[in-house]
Amino acid sequence: MDDELAASVFARDCASRGVLTDVTGRWGGLALAALHDGAFRFNALRRRVDGVSEKMLAQTLQALERDGLVRREVQATIPPRVEYSLTDLGARVAAKFVELIELVEGEIGTVREAQAAYDRAH
Repeated sequence: MDDELAASVFARDCASRGVLTDVTGRWGGLALAALHDGAFRFNALRRRVDGVSEKMLAQTLQALERDGLVRREVQATIPPRVEYSLTDLGARVAAKFVELIELVEGEIGTVREAQAAYDRAH
């Protein structure tokens, strides 16, 4: 079977590995999850994703746009207005990521107990 048709994130040269890295990187998943709530202008998105620098958010959005997950729309106003939203694929990926976020947030008590037990033992 053609390697391009049989994507496997476990294969070193698989294109899906780079996309997965963009999605699960420090800021990619948070940007996708924020955009899952709707379209945002850059500064509003930066406020939503607390702690991300302007440079890192710009790089993250550019990578996600290149991957076909984020749409960047420049509106012909003065000054130009740029808005970010999810593509259909981005919405599907973001929904899975939001599901993971909700699971982790819902189990944070269990996680904290496990961390405390680990810290006591080590």
